[in-house]
Amino acid sequence: MNNNFPRFDLQGQIALVTGAARGIGNACALALSHAGADIALGLRDVNTGGELVSKIEAMGRRALPLQMDVTRLDEIKNAIDATVSHFGRLDILVNNAGISGLSLIDDIDDSKWYDIINTNLNGLYLVTKSVLKHMPDQAGGRIINISSVLGKFGVPGYAAYCTTKHGMIGFTRALALEVASRGITVNTICPGWVDTEMASLGINETAAHLGIMPEQFKAQAVDAVPIKRFLEADEIAEFVCYIASDAARGITGQAMNICGGQTMV
Repeated sequence: MNNNFPRFDLQGQIALVTGAARGIGNACALALSHAGADIALGLRDVNTGGELVSKIEAMGRRALPLQMDVTRLDEIKNAIDATVSHFGRLDILVNNAGISGLSLIDDIDDSKWYDIINTNLNGLYLVTKSVLKHMPDQAGGRIINISSVLGKFGVPGYAAYCTTKHGMIGFTRALALEVASRGITVNTICPGWVDTEMASLGINETAAHLGIMPEQFKAQAVDAVPIKRFLEADEIAEFVCYIASDAARGITGQAMNICGGQTMV
């Protein structure tokens, strides 16, 4: 964990990070805490949050672990009500929860398609809608959606995932205009390859589908990135802190890449 985050001042802010157990979500929770925010942790299994809570509290910040499967409206409502009851407000939402996986068009079973759509897109909608009921007007509210460069281009075999990540960008652009009068900004961050557990699973799954070794596919993936490396989750988290801060108050409705030059769109 890199503790040298930029000094974006988020003192007194309350942030909710979904999918906070690992990867980008975990890094975002730590970075926002380091910048001064108190954090509500949306966790698919609340029992996975103990170590993260300890790290946040060691920084002198408050952390609230919450049971939140973003496909379940009852858990979303209970978690957000608990957040507002505990902290008194909600200023920043980081919509990070998501799943990936191959979803070939000739799959006999459509369950993977529905799981990915329901988690990544419907979950985004339901959480955001619930949070906006509690986000104060004219107080610099932030909604930050974690999409992907696969929201900018397609990859064969990943139609469901690409659909959701493209959809997040459209959602961001429309919602940004809808809530602009409330002083709330809405933006999407589009990472490329990030060195996370999800990326490792994707590498293994795609390599198996192509009939090659995971190491061979990863080498090909790295070679396709102009800076010749995967990003670290901390790099995405630092970008989130900037967008959450007052320094980014003039940015809304944008889909911003952090991908090592993987796409220029």
